Amino acid sequence: MAEFNPFWDKLCDGVFGERVAPYGVTGEGHLPSYFRTSDLAEASIGLAGVALARLGAHGKVVVDRRLASLWFDMTLRPLGWEAGSLWDAIAGNYQCKDGWIRLHTNAPHHRDAALSVLQVPVDRDAVAKAVLEWEGEALEAAIVTAHGCAAFMRTSQEWEAHPQGRALATEPLVHWEDHGACAPREVSFEGLKVLDLTRVLAGPVATRLLAGFGANVLRIDPPTWNEPSVEMEVTLGKRCAGLDLRQADDLARLKELMREADVFVHGYRADALEKLGLGVEVRRALNPEMIDVSLNAYGWSGPMVARRGFDSLVQMSCGIAAASGAGKPVPLPVQALDHATGYLVAACVLESLRARSEGVLKSAKLSLARTARLLMQETCAFEREGAIEKNARDFSDMVEATGWGDAHRVTPPLKIDGKAPKWHIPAGPLRRHSAAWA
Repeated sequence: MAEFNPFWDKLCDGVFGERVAPYGVTGEGHLPSYFRTSDLAEASIGLAGVALARLGAHGKVVVDRRLASLWFDMTLRPLGWEAGSLWDAIAGNYQCKDGWIRLHTNAPHHRDAALSVLQVPVDRDAVAKAVLEWEGEALEAAIVTAHGCAAFMRTSQEWEAHPQGRALATEPLVHWEDHGACAPREVSFEGLKVLDLTRVLAGPVATRLLAGFGANVLRIDPPTWNEPSVEMEVTLGKRCAGLDLRQADDLARLKELMREADVFVHGYRADALEKLGLGVEVRRALNPEMIDVSLNAYGWSGPMVARRGFDSLVQMSCGIAAASGAGKPVPLPVQALDHATGYLVAACVLESLRARSEGVLKSAKLSLARTARLLMQETCAFEREGAIEKNARDFSDMVEATGWGDAHRVTPPLKIDGKAPKWHIPAGPLRRHSAAWA
């Protein structure tokens, strides 16, 4: 049972503000990690399930621990076609003068920023040679200043002493804000309108789960943004449209969508929506009873609050990648910060809906770095023996007709009253639908 999960009470305190009855557990096994990654996978998915049950779904919540661990990774097995690589040719870890640095270059403009600082072409050997000439912190700062994404590897002790690490130590797992009384609104997932302005990977995980239990999720992307390696994961169950928020007509269209939305989930940097003229006050004026849940990479205070970031970069910054003591980066076996934060976001949406049904309007903010802090409190031995490895029995027999071809997907790990999430829209490319509610 979940009462033995080391994360359960902390997750309950952060999201519900109280200890609640745990979920049931089936399955077993662990992912090979220096941290309790499978415990976090099980508990965060269980938390979302319990939040749904508290909202009114009722019934027993059960999490399959093995499948939960697998859903923290890629879940699709293509039939007769191949998915793209998770990383572009330049992304990865590089040795610098005084340690290691990770470059995140999947987005073309992020790659261009890194290459402009290093003054090299798109050539991995040339990048590696150039990085060796830099000290890590200086290169990180230069790439970030050029609007790119990079993270120098720090130990947990170095992170705790860093200004951002010190700021993060004072932050709660979830920043809740109570906006006061509102008209109680009955909750019905059928037709619940969720506006999704999130990118890889945490936010889309949250809205994917909500879609699986009946929410009407509309994802909005800018014209040039693509996530070719993960679109088959993050678009499941969603309508996907495109808007250029720098254009007045498209910005006006988004505001119209906001006026009708029940929930707004966004993962923009802390100051990005304000720069687009969509600050908190504007959003509240457009739709005073819209539930607003947001996330970012490095937390909501400190000097890195507005920094671009991804799971793999946060692992480098906060000490996870250095935890092995090997002197070189050893990442988590999956993008656990993204996935766990995604299920926490989903739980916060559900808890906010429950509060609104009782006449209280709340909003929530989360971050990958604060989830990392939670994970790092529970270390374990790195055990490969008995570790979970995906096999054919883990996949559903149902064929999913994705936008790229047929595929099987790993069986969902969560059941409420014996019912698993069910997605009525197969995964497909971004911007394939109109920017309108279904």
